[in-house]
Amino acid sequence: MVVLSACEHCDDLVIVAREHFDTNIYDDPVILWPPQERTLNPAIPEALRATHSEARTCYKAKAYRATVVMVRRILEGVCIENGLTGSNLHRNLEALKTQSVIDAKLLEWAHGLRAIGNIGAHYTPANVSRQDADDALQLSEAIMDYIYVFTAKFEQFQHRKTSNPT
Repeated sequence: MVVLSACEHCDDLVIVAREHFDTNIYDDPVILWPPQERTLNPAIPEALRATHSEARTCYKAKAYRATVVMVRRILEGVCIENGLTGSNLHRNLEALKTQSVIDAKLLEWAHGLRAIGNIGAHYTPANVSRQDADDALQLSEAIMDYIYVFTAKFEQFQHRKTSNPT
């Protein structure tokens, strides 16, 4: 079922879809328009952006376990892009913190994403909820933005301030 509606906050048009499974049973609504995704900054390496795109595809398909596995892959990619090629993701994430690539809060987030990614990757009775998958996507974006976008912007800002003190 697809519904055209007006947003109760801003009166803009919204297109929402819900899949009908059985009598009185519907899937969670999904906003089709306006687009809910933002484009990742091109400063983020292409391979990481492609992996994130694949994670979004999994999420849209309601493959939440696959989504968090792809997010875990993003973490592995971030480590590799920063020269950490060891096979233990936990140690590699700790090394990112030691090398000041990420701070303590981002390390905590990364370990949380690693743990939920492990739940998705291993055959256990544990489930991955839609909210877990959505949070994982958003937190992975935040980590990539911090490392590849905001850190560079701050370094440029610092350089300008030291080069041209006011």
